[in-house]
Amino acid sequence: MSGHSKWANIKHKKGRADAQKGKVFTKLGREIIVAARAGGGEAANNFRLKLAIDRARAANMPNDNIQRAIQKGAGGGDGSQYEELRYEGYAPGGVAVMVNVLTDNRNRTAGEMRHIFSKNGGNLGETGCVGWMFKEKGQLILPKEEMNQSEDDLMLLVLDSGAEDLISEDEHYQVLTAPEDMEQVRQTLLENSVPLDEAQVSLIPENTVEIADEEQARKIIRLIDSLEDHEDVQGVYVNFELADNLAEQDF
Repeated sequence: MSGHSKWANIKHKKGRADAQKGKVFTKLGREIIVAARAGGGEAANNFRLKLAIDRARAANMPNDNIQRAIQKGAGGGDGSQYEELRYEGYAPGGVAVMVNVLTDNRNRTAGEMRHIFSKNGGNLGETGCVGWMFKEKGQLILPKEEMNQSEDDLMLLVLDSGAEDLISEDEHYQVLTAPEDMEQVRQTLLENSVPLDEAQVSLIPENTVEIADEEQARKIIRLIDSLEDHEDVQGVYVNFELADNLAEQDF
């Protein structure tokens, strides 16, 4: 079992807070449209759509909004043709940053991404400049406070289900899987009454850089916040960890 990650814990808290922002329904709706367009409108036969719907419900997106997004995607009723793009760059301190977007105007989005990086002390790089530092993984978040199993029992269940790793954070566990194994692991956890906050395919860094300087940490997190606030951005992934002296800071 891997040790806990101070930035991952802060990121999870921030993610819950961000779910209250107005733009979140737009982002979730866009993901549902693209998933339905790519694999059809039946969640039972479209794993990506199922995950998108689960995330939308977890954010309290109204069911009518979810159904409209599915119909737009599956029926081609939405005039926008979204492209899936990935931008790579550096935050202050040489921290690697990966940004997944869905956009209907790649030229506009590219210019805005470049501006956000530059304004916040980072640099937008070329394709491939940091991508090699990350691996695509299934990522499941399990809340500790709702857990009935002991940590040892949970670890055995997770590994037996086909997962690769169980990471203990302050308030939750993080389960990592191969992307193609995530649904199998997810179903096993649900069948064993394991509470599940979130399940998604993420980019996980192979190695991390420790940040001990508070001002540098704030600059990095400011860049992440600015990227995540952009309506085209679906996910931001970084390869840093906060040092112990910053673990209790309010970011």
